[in-house]
Amino acid sequence: MQMTGNTIFITGGTSGIGRALAEQFHSLGNKVIIAGRRQALLDEVAAAHPGIEGVALDISDAADIDRVAAQLIREYPALNVLVNNAGIMPFDDPSGRIDDAVSRRILDTNLLGPIRLTSALIEHLKAQPHATIIHNTSVLAYVPIATNAVYSASKAALHSYALSQRFTLKGTSVTVQEIAPPWVDTDLIKKSGDPRAMPLDAFIAETMKGLATDAPEVFVEAIRALRDNPGIGEHALIDGFNAEIAANPIPV
Repeated sequence: MQMTGNTIFITGGTSGIGRALAEQFHSLGNKVIIAGRRQALLDEVAAAHPGIEGVALDISDAADIDRVAAQLIREYPALNVLVNNAGIMPFDDPSGRIDDAVSRRILDTNLLGPIRLTSALIEHLKAQPHATIIHNTSVLAYVPIATNAVYSASKAALHSYALSQRFTLKGTSVTVQEIAPPWVDTDLIKKSGDPRAMPLDAFIAETMKGLATDAPEVFVEAIRALRDNPGIGEHALIDGFNAEIAANPIPV
């Protein structure tokens, strides 16, 4: 993607990967607007980085998405980059009963949120000379973790959606990129300094380099082996991956 001269909207921009991306894009001279549910956190980021603006948004609410999309088009007519970053990662156990309300919240946030927001903005983005849609999925889109089965499924579905969207936007001014983080040490799960988690600054540095290319998927080298899912042999890979996690559980 083009890394400067953009007007960029980032969901889930008040913490973790979203905030770090906002800060990096802002430092490059882009106009950055972030979204989040809590106005106090939006104000905190804006105060720390003058020029970044915040918009309150509940990404799980279809009506709120339509409201914010109309506001963005009205107030930021040059908007040409959408970063679908917001996500939640509750733990679950697919060997037992899973709370339906939690599952619906995951899907509304992680999958339907990006689909709805992209849909609400797509005609505006197609009217720009150049535009980019970035979907933040996960390494778990390729190799699910059994302790977060619904989350993994939501990210696999978003990866599939990105593949279809990229194809259908061929010949337009809009490109689609996907970032697939490994376990990054943020509050998505619990920021703990676990040595298995990639430091946020290292992840962002490598990801920004990837976004500056035309790569459809941007992932850090540390997860390449997991991205190269072995097809028919994936069952053994996934069993081994989850056995290792089970032996050394992620802190909750």
